[in-house]
Amino acid sequence: MSQVLTAAKQRSFLNIIQDFTTWFVSDARHYQIFFLSIFLGYGVSVLKWEVNEPNIILTFFICLITQATFIAFTTRDYRSLKSALISALSLSLMLKTNSALVILLASFLSIASKFVLKGNGKHFFNPTNFGIITAILLTQNAWISPGQWGNDGIIIFFIGILGLSVLVKVKRLDTALAFLITFCSLSFIRSVLVLGWEMDFFLHQFTSGTLLLFAFFMITDPVSSPSHPIARIIWATLIGVFAFYLANYQFVNGAPLWALFFLSPLTLLLDRIFVHSKFSWL
Repeated sequence: MSQVLTAAKQRSFLNIIQDFTTWFVSDARHYQIFFLSIFLGYGVSVLKWEVNEPNIILTFFICLITQATFIAFTTRDYRSLKSALISALSLSLMLKTNSALVILLASFLSIASKFVLKGNGKHFFNPTNFGIITAILLTQNAWISPGQWGNDGIIIFFIGILGLSVLVKVKRLDTALAFLITFCSLSFIRSVLVLGWEMDFFLHQFTSGTLLLFAFFMITDPVSSPSHPIARIIWATLIGVFAFYLANYQFVNGAPLWALFFLSPLTLLLDRIFVHSKFSWL
């Protein structure tokens, strides 16, 4: 009898694991939430980032309550709270400020932009990108800190590998590659071929967790990026060119984020030129 009960418990446990696995792989947002949580935990516990815990809690609270409020009056699809979690994690990873008011503003604008700034039936700003850049522009008390990752090869490697798995899931690998190839190629030509700097300097520029988070988790947002593959490649290439210009000739900190912010409205034009079915979360 005890053996039968033990076997039943084992089958029950295996069924739970199977059900959880099926649920987890069913939505790419689960991957993003899991991976971004790992990155945030690594930064705080291993890289010893100076964090303000109340501000992180405030970020999650405002993102979730704003998302819940908007969907209560629109879609009533509360599964989209997953997207608010992704925005909160991304803000916690990229936005730096000492002000709770700035956190409140950036978190609210990140989520509200999805419901207010729309065209062709979709929002065209990446929510986190919009929240970060508008908070910087409006308050002058927020910033981006690409150097917070240091030169830790392990986390850079894992961001790349885990980011690739997300991009394969949402079919946006083309966007990341178009941006990275453009941005890195132009920087290589300028740094190594034109200015004659050492390869070590060039490589140091691209061992940034912020750059990889941008390439794998921000510019590749399947909802706000252009729908057609050709349009995405054109769009990501233009962002790479503009980011290169801002970084190397205007010395803008976090240049890719600024380039994405200013070129995001191009999504509306490209979606009209290259007609394609829109992405939607299941």
